[in-house]
Amino acid sequence: MVLGICVAIHLAIIFYAIRGGLTASEILGRTQGNWLFAIFYEIFVLACFIHAPIGLANILQEHFPQSKLSIFCAWLLAGLILILGSAAVWGLVVGGPK
Repeated sequence: MVLGICVAIHLAIIFYAIRGGLTASEILGRTQGNWLFAIFYEIFVLACFIHAPIGLANILQEHFPQSKLSIFCAWLLAGLILILGSAAVWGLVVGGPK
């Protein structure tokens, strides 16, 4: 439920940005220092962190029922989503070296 709401809000933000003709620098100017943006997108990252590995583990378990591959891949995906997603949010909100 949370992931679906986050996707809908994210798509609305994308349509707003495209329709208004915002450039990448204008978008970054609006996101840097905006902690509401950070909170929303971190919730989005956490929802993906929970949802995607469960689905991947189920798919791999169906195809490779005797293998421990599904658990390993699910944990690997979960870690990547959490680390890379949080780093992206941090980079957009706080910004990097200029």
